Amino acid sequence: MPKITRPKFPKGYADNPLTEVPWEYVEEKLTNAKHYWMCSVRPSGRPHVVPRWAVYLDGKLYYDGSPETRHARNIVENPNVTVNLEDGQKAIILEGITVPAPKPTPEFAQRLVAAFHKYAEDGYTPEATQWDEGGLFVFTPRQCLAWTKFFENPTKFIFD
Repeated sequence: MPKITRPKFPKGYADNPLTEVPWEYVEEKLTNAKHYWMCSVRPSGRPHVVPRWAVYLDGKLYYDGSPETRHARNIVENPNVTVNLEDGQKAIILEGITVPAPKPTPEFAQRLVAAFHKYAEDGYTPEATQWDEGGLFVFTPRQCLAWTKFFENPTKFIFD
């Protein structure tokens, strides 16, 4: 369970928050989301943002793709990444590290396949062995900002 605190904003932004966003709410949104916006940094220092299909399992976000993509090449140089869901009113903003994931165990590969099933209607149904030679990435959060009503419940989660 992450440590819960308040984000620091300039005076006048959210001076008197009333409640906190429960971590269970954030996990449910991360699990059920279909589109995750990821921002990595090019070697030149310019940001690179892409929408990704991903699954949230065991406190981490897993996604796949070619190691030749701009995003994958960026994280080799700088693994710091942000992940945002599409809703700006009920925001979830994660900061963390993305690295190539090791070959998943057969059991974990089956869990990934089951979680990726949310994309079946879009034509994506991965096989459990497709990550045996790589192409799977894992995002581990360091912190998360979340709110459902900005002035009432901005919440910061910190992971150790």
